[in-house]
Amino acid sequence: MCQLLGMNCNTPTDILFSFEGFHRRGGLTDHHADGWGIAFFEGKGVRLFIDDKPSADSPVSALVRQYPIKSQNVIAHIRKATQGVINLANCHPFQREIWGQYWIFAHNGDLKDFHARPGCYYNAVGNTDSEAAFCYIVEALRAKWCTPPDTATLFAEIARLAAELHGYGIFNFMLSNGDWLITHCSTKLHYIVRQAPFPAAHLVDEDVTVDFATVTTPDDRVAVIATIPLTDNEQWTAMQAGEMILFRDGAPLLQHQS
Repeated sequence: MCQLLGMNCNTPTDILFSFEGFHRRGGLTDHHADGWGIAFFEGKGVRLFIDDKPSADSPVSALVRQYPIKSQNVIAHIRKATQGVINLANCHPFQREIWGQYWIFAHNGDLKDFHARPGCYYNAVGNTDSEAAFCYIVEALRAKWCTPPDTATLFAEIARLAAELHGYGIFNFMLSNGDWLITHCSTKLHYIVRQAPFPAAHLVDEDVTVDFATVTTPDDRVAVIATIPLTDNEQWTAMQAGEMILFRDGAPLLQHQS
């Protein structure tokens, strides 16, 4: 199946170090070679890059690795197709507008026999279970509220929808509106919160080390979430099956266990 990478920070930060290791899993150090994508929030806008080529040798991936885009919320995905053909329309992350905000979603898993009815507002462009699930979530939220509710109320409703979709199969996902980043674990997700005193970190997928103390300020805080830990000398926290966490400003803010 696919792999996910997310970052949530209290100040705009680039993801070059994490992405350097992550992109290699798309056809080089792992077999997730059916396309990839990454989305960066900048204010209310989103930079979205997708490619149906493996991320390890994608020219678009090379561009992203040379472009230090700073963002407080990033979601990336490398695809191993379980449903849907290999083409651009089926590459994650997916983007939709709701309540005047862009929302970004990426999924790792397989939802068996999930067939959402056509929505009034949102429908899938491609033919993946992932995009269908995303449209199902935002369709339900827009039908329930004309304007966004408070964060805790919204989180509880997304947790309810996530539990419903989890009933169809494996449903690891990441979702962000640029203010927060939500992660849901069905089988495998890990996270780490980096803050002062910052350590040096060494990548699993490539022999690269960064001393974060030299590229950060004492006030910085960065949460990185990945399917499989990206570094081998740091303590990552494994999420539990059915656990959902909302990250804001580089730290877990809300948690739910189903």
